[in-house]
Amino acid sequence: MPTLARKFRGPTKKIDRRTKEKLIREYSPLIKFIAQKIAVRLPSNIEFDDLVSSGVIGLMDAIDKYDPTRDNKFKTYAEFRIRGAILDELRAQDWVPRSVREKAKQLERAHLRLEQQLGRAPTEDEITRELQITKDEYYDLLNQVKSVSILSLDEAGSFNSTDRKSILSLLESCKIPSPIAELNLKTLKGVITKAIESLPEKQRLVLSLYYYEDLNLKEIGEVLEVTESRVSQLHTQAILWLRRKLRAHFDDEQVK
Repeated sequence: MPTLARKFRGPTKKIDRRTKEKLIREYSPLIKFIAQKIAVRLPSNIEFDDLVSSGVIGLMDAIDKYDPTRDNKFKTYAEFRIRGAILDELRAQDWVPRSVREKAKQLERAHLRLEQQLGRAPTEDEITRELQITKDEYYDLLNQVKSVSILSLDEAGSFNSTDRKSILSLLESCKIPSPIAELNLKTLKGVITKAIESLPEKQRLVLSLYYYEDLNLKEIGEVLEVTESRVSQLHTQAILWLRRKLRAHFDDEQVK
């Protein structure tokens, strides 16, 4: 944990303005790093500086609300708050056209039909046959919907407030004292783990390199010996798959 983060002494500890400014400067590279990772999946009309500004607000929120008694590092908590603030701003702008959202839903529905028929994740060839489009048209479709692949908890209408809190707690890696909450988180982790394990090998590798090794799309392309565009397509497919799996899980829970 950075030296400045040691200023925290408890959940109600207030830090002075000068320390807050130093923390913002210390973590500004983190803001830009997260903003850049989000920006690669956004239309060109979205200003990068606006993402950074939202990220600063997220960092300030993290500084105000960080609880060192929880079992998570400040950097981890700050990353979550920065990303959340940026996504909140994007949702407020309603920057994804309705037509693009509909295409993403069509793609997810086709994926679901094939999964139910085959008992496994479908291949790209199987999806293109199902949609009756060429491989080039399929790749163009992925490029169009890649902005929707930013995993947004509030986009899923089937997520109730309890669902969202469970996912937020999981992402924040906090200790949850309630046995029921612990069971919910364990179940959710199982759903995500199983969904990732069911992905094709290259999609799993892209997720691992992108989210755990912090490589950018170009660097991942060099590792896999494919183009940056191809990495983006693999990432979009993987995230759309995980979104659908999470939505299906909570839909099933509501029926029970």
